[in-house]
Order: sequence, then structure tokens, then C-alpha cells
Amino acid sequence: MAATGDTPLEYMLKVMRDPKADATRRDDMARAAAPYVHPKLASMQHTGRNGGPIQTVDLAKLSGDELDHLESIFGPLAGPGDDDAPDQARGRGELLRLSG
Repeated sequence: MAATGDTPLEYMLKVMRDPKADATRRDDMARAAAPYVHPKLASMQHTGRNGGPIQTVDLAKLSGDELDHLESIFGPLAGPGDDDAPDQARGRGELLRLSG
């Protein structure tokens, strides 16, 4: 490393990419370098309160007043402006404003 200035990872990648290197050695270097180039994804289990099931709400079953109430609570969290993409679904209140 002192002679070339390569880090261990750079060295492993050079060996891995060297077509003149033995195939087994190239495979070993690829295997050794992989966790530094492609980290493993951690598995994660999602649960609701106290480890129970995640609660869901079917918004299609809510009344217009209930939807308006939710929009009044969560609408301001979206921030100012119309940041919805043209092909993105809109909230009930926005549909009424657009069609009315």
C-alpha cells in the first residue's frame, strides 16, 4: 500500500478487474470488496403500537366532512404551493377546487 498509495479496497478492485489475474483470486477479491461497495440491506419488521398490527384507515369509507377535517390537519404539513405532479392523485378538497 505504501508503494502504490492504494487503499485496501482500491487494491482489491484492481485485482478483481485484472484479466491477467487468476480467476479464483479475482473471485476472492470481488467477494472481499463487495461489502464495502454494496452494503447489505438490513431487514426491518414494521409493527404498530406495542408490537401489534399496523392500523390502517380506508379513506374511501370516510364522509366528506371527515375528509375535510383530515385535510385541514394534514394539508398544512405538505407546505405551501402546488407541488403535486400533474399525474399524481390529489386530495378531495383539491379536486373540488379544480372542478368547481
